[in-house]
Amino acid sequence: METLQEDNQKILKEARAERESLLKEARKTGAELVDQAKKDAQVEAQKILTQAQEAIENEKRAAVNELKNQVAVIAMDIAEKVVLKELDNKDQQLKLVDTLLKDADLK
Repeated sequence: METLQEDNQKILKEARAERESLLKEARKTGAELVDQAKKDAQVEAQKILTQAQEAIENEKRAAVNELKNQVAVIAMDIAEKVVLKELDNKDQQLKLVDTLLKDADLK
């Protein structure tokens, strides 16, 4: 009977040690999985941030180009109206041509 109790105690002790070993390994594996998930999330977040910054930069460039185009069109419209007003009569046309010829560098 005593031997049976000793055997039971020995088996119980081994089972506890095995359980502790398994729990320790499970905690270690769990911590490793959490660490890897954090690293993966950081990499993905950085990737998304970089893509967002590139998209913002592209939109900014497109907006600036569109604005430049609109300013050019407006400037051309204004210049056309000014030139048409300046050239209302023949005397103004001749005066403009003379001025442009004087300003031109004809070397």
